[in-house]
Amino acid sequence: MAVDMNPPEGALDFLIAAGWGAAEIRPVAGDASFRRYFRAVEHDRTAILMDAPPPHEDPRPFIAIAEWLTGRGFAAPRILHQDLDQGLVLIEDFGDARLKETVEAAPESELRLYEAAVDLLIRLAAQAPADVPLYDQAVYQREAALLPEWYCPAMGLEVDAQGYADAWDAVLAPVLEHAPVTVLRDYHAENIMLIGGSESLGLLDFQDALAGHPAYDLVSLLQDARRDVPAALETAMLDRYKRVTGVGGAFDVAYHVLGAQRNAKIVGIFTRLWKRDGKPRYAALCPRVWGYLERDLKHPALKPVADWFDANIRPEMRGDPLVITGA
Repeated sequence: MAVDMNPPEGALDFLIAAGWGAAEIRPVAGDASFRRYFRAVEHDRTAILMDAPPPHEDPRPFIAIAEWLTGRGFAAPRILHQDLDQGLVLIEDFGDARLKETVEAAPESELRLYEAAVDLLIRLAAQAPADVPLYDQAVYQREAALLPEWYCPAMGLEVDAQGYADAWDAVLAPVLEHAPVTVLRDYHAENIMLIGGSESLGLLDFQDALAGHPAYDLVSLLQDARRDVPAALETAMLDRYKRVTGVGGAFDVAYHVLGAQRNAKIVGIFTRLWKRDGKPRYAALCPRVWGYLERDLKHPALKPVADWFDANIRPEMRGDPLVITGA
């Protein structure tokens, strides 16, 4: 299903009201949600027009977290104009230099950019959490359940759903015991921008932030569904985080538990994007995510969950659902 990249109704009037009436509207991208993005270009200035149409999307959380972040010295886009009834928001343009493509074009930059990204998370964890909902047991379970809900039926697998939930209950306790911090929840190389040609890191796609364990965003960065993060780099960055913050072995446990939880969720989401939303390109990302998931499942703390996978999803059934099923 192709994403409609025609400007939304009301875009011109919105830009006129924002003082950008002479701007040319150019499509930038859609994403895995209903949100779409356009670049408003007027003479020597640019801005990003976010189309977050109700009732599918609500831009209020994005605006609130953007303002929370900027108020604490983090680089989130400034809000230039908004019309919440239409779901239109004009925001600061961070350009097109994402961490992902920058590292691919200049591999020698990978270590220092990931160090900077980890250091940003260390700063974030030092802040009192934003006024956002708690990342609690129910949320973790609901997210993990996306795998048996979407991936398993797509593969023709009948699995033990209750045993799956019980296995997660058995491993999530160390995660829930940690004092919560603001968790951006989608902190990875396609959502980290290099602003203005520098190596100053800008943040995007944080509207789903919750108050949870700091290991979650570290997992999101280092077990990136959209690029291969070398295992040696993952280890080095995890060690850097632990060394600077002084966290101990319980953090390692939480890191792998949340790695398994997040990757199970992503397999389910990517399958749903294929089956429900007509976006088959996401299915091709599943093998990488399965690789991360299987790596996490080797940690002793994950034994109940690993045992469930061994009993319910054979190794040859873990991968690209389009390829395995011949769909």
